[in-house]
Amino acid sequence: MPKLCSNCNERNAALKRPKNGRMVCKECFFELFENEIHETIVNNKLFSSGEKLAIAASGGKDSTVLAHVMKTLNDKYNYGLELYLLSIDEGIKGYRDDSLETVKRNSQQYQIPLKILSYKQQYGWTMDEVVQQIGLKSNCTFCGVFRRQALDRGCELLGVNKMVTGHNADDIAETVLMNILRGDISRLERCVDIITHDEGGFDIPRAKPFKYSYEKEIVMYAYFKKLDYFSTECSYSPNAYRGHARELIKDLEKVRPQTIIDIIKSAEQFQFTTNDKTSSSTTTKKRTLMKCTKCGYISSQQLCRACVFLEGLNKGQARMALFTSDGFVRNNKKTLKDNISPNTTSTPSVNDSKEQGDSTASSTISNSSIPKDKSLEW
Repeated sequence: MPKLCSNCNERNAALKRPKNGRMVCKECFFELFENEIHETIVNNKLFSSGEKLAIAASGGKDSTVLAHVMKTLNDKYNYGLELYLLSIDEGIKGYRDDSLETVKRNSQQYQIPLKILSYKQQYGWTMDEVVQQIGLKSNCTFCGVFRRQALDRGCELLGVNKMVTGHNADDIAETVLMNILRGDISRLERCVDIITHDEGGFDIPRAKPFKYSYEKEIVMYAYFKKLDYFSTECSYSPNAYRGHARELIKDLEKVRPQTIIDIIKSAEQFQFTTNDKTSSSTTTKKRTLMKCTKCGYISSQQLCRACVFLEGLNKGQARMALFTSDGFVRNNKKTLKDNISPNTTSTPSVNDSKEQGDSTASSTISNSSIPKDKSLEW
């Protein structure tokens, strides 16, 4: 016999919420899901009336649901926000070109203006061309750095006050675990912030309305709402390090469904102290930010990471650019090799981006980090 919805006690239950195990009907699920996101926005004061907002859009489930929900809540609660869709074309044939068609349809469906920036336009390279030179081992590092800067430049062109990304609870829990496994304290300190922002330059504050929303519930919302989204994974990302953290969390979730929220809530209570005696090779010290001397983007070095990577690509020394710490690609390969430990087999990692994901990569990279980050779908 069908069970009644635990919320309205009138309609038959259509699904079991992964977040709390409650059996609810579709109508109540839509209302509960949207109300929880509205509460997250209001309680954390994510936006102010009159602000211009860029929605990082890849055409995937997270960004499509984000665009739909932001449009719905903006109209329902009169937030007074001016919404835009912002997409980045990395130049990955058979993946991004198809997903951008979905974004274009979303723009028409939700009546939200769309701005698309391409890697080719911004950097003179596509990711397909980058991968041809560096291979598959470190491509996510390059892509994450390029995407973060492209998103910020897109926001600058649109003149927006903030950008919202589709980072969900699963993404944030994975990032917490990854930073713990790396010993990356500086990123662990800020990875659960619902708004992230580096002062200076033109870095735009990034908000995460889905911080407490389970990925499974986002998929259910998209499915029952029959939303138009693109579901193919990037062909260059299967070996990304994030996948290992994801598998571990999924195994823990089978035993304890609240694992994802527990990890986030625990990380929110972490307290960090600055140790003056900390070795310079660790990541506990605060970053001193300046403007890149070449492009003006925020950086902790004379050249931002994107410019270092581009210099390496243009010189045919892209893989060596991963190991530079002073902002320059050395012309003398022997000199560079002398500065790399003989045991060094990995490349530095970036703070994973989403969305295409924020999870997005930092413009500065720690040389002691573990490689193969996955720049997730936004």
